[in-house]
Amino acid sequence: MKILPVDKIREADAYTIANEPIADIDLMERASAACFSWIAEKMDEKKSIHVFAGTGNNGGDGLAIARMLQLKHFPVKVYLVGPEKNLSPSCKLNFHRFKNIAPDCIRFVSENDTLPLIHRSDVIIDSLFGSGLTRPAGGFSASVIRHINESRALTISIDVPSGLFCDSSYKAADKPVIVEADFTLTFSPPKIAFFMPENDVYVGRWQLLDIGISQEFIEHTSVKYFLLDQQMLVPKLILRNKFDHKGTFGHALLICGGYGKMGAAVLASSAAMRSGAGLVTLHAPSSGVQIVQTAVPEAMMSIDENDRKISSIPDLSPYTAIGTGCGLGMDEQTQKAIKFLIQEADQPIVFDADAINILGENKTWLGFLPKNCILTPHPKEFQRLAGKHKDDYDRLQIQKEFSFRHHAYVVLKGAYTSISTPEGECYFNSTGNPGMATGGSGDVLTGLITGLKAQGYSSLDSCLLGVYIHGLAGDLASEETGQEALVAGDIIKHLGKAFQTLYGKF
Repeated sequence: MKILPVDKIREADAYTIANEPIADIDLMERASAACFSWIAEKMDEKKSIHVFAGTGNNGGDGLAIARMLQLKHFPVKVYLVGPEKNLSPSCKLNFHRFKNIAPDCIRFVSENDTLPLIHRSDVIIDSLFGSGLTRPAGGFSASVIRHINESRALTISIDVPSGLFCDSSYKAADKPVIVEADFTLTFSPPKIAFFMPENDVYVGRWQLLDIGISQEFIEHTSVKYFLLDQQMLVPKLILRNKFDHKGTFGHALLICGGYGKMGAAVLASSAAMRSGAGLVTLHAPSSGVQIVQTAVPEAMMSIDENDRKISSIPDLSPYTAIGTGCGLGMDEQTQKAIKFLIQEADQPIVFDADAINILGENKTWLGFLPKNCILTPHPKEFQRLAGKHKDDYDRLQIQKEFSFRHHAYVVLKGAYTSISTPEGECYFNSTGNPGMATGGSGDVLTGLITGLKAQGYSSLDSCLLGVYIHGLAGDLASEETGQEALVAGDIIKHLGKAFQTLYGKF
């Protein structure tokens, strides 16, 4: 699914209006009806609902939603923030529509008025500003936003939380004032703001509503950001033929583990086996042999001469993909081994954990990485590797520049894990949950991506499929364990079901 910047969303709306064709007021009615249906299904009809509407089209959405709620006997009060003369044509029409059915339930408010008392048990619908806001909320509008936030009532924002920028960071503004929504009901396609960690406190949980924006326009619009979904990924899957054998599906090498950290190597190896790779070999310290042979009997062993750490690299010629970093440590001998790996490997390498930290301490080595390598850092590891950032939008730009400069794929782990490409594109993952924030989850991802790469998937497809399936397995696992009790091994146990879910869409 494409993620469009605000200017392209405006063009998409205009194209839909002109080519469906549909009047602006009717497209607004369609959007409002989608929001109303969601609200009516989830809200107690006895709760008092306060709608704060602006004078633009976002305010028109709020007024139309209020009318629909009023007709279903929800107790609704509407407060229009701004003078009547400033109402946009569609907002003005919806103002009169609401006023005709409930004249005592709507009023204009200004800085000379006392804002309504809102109880914590009430519901607020925020439709002050839409997605086109380009400067911080100020004056009386800022006072209204503070009043909304201070009430602590359940707040539903329409399209975007009022005061939030869609395509840039609010951190550049001096003391920004933004609605802290519990839910954001937004219209397809999604906005990039929803994938930035800094905006989570404002966006809350967001719901994408399809209001029939022209798919023709979206399909023909070039973008750099995408949201991973099944429709995008199913065509990338390799189907197995009857006469395929283990040699068909490649040989993955994992260079992982150290004394006291062999669990990381076990998790990565298990995930690589569950990825569908034909063969998996783990190169690990000799003290880890018994552990691995017992825990992952399907994996073969390449035994390092050192008892406690990785100190050398095996012959790389038999392998179709290489992954390293899990449980590795930062010993000087290990760092020299990683340098040798970079010099000798013809295959793209998947770097995780301490392998990334080693690169962070030896940045000159980055220039010698084989093309199409994959790096899977968490935010702190990425900062050590690429430097500090001003805000999350700046970090995204740094991530894209890093991929371009080093012709590598960066999988920046977290909620909506982002995958940047050498071509300047970025994909955000739609699967996964906070229960996956547990030790070993990243090791599972490394093994999974390495195993996919071994089978012949491109570096990009290995990243996209690996991240999506990893998150999907975590979601399936959390349905059984809950998020708090979820551990990395649960993700591995559910990889098969995650693959089945994708393949079932053929």
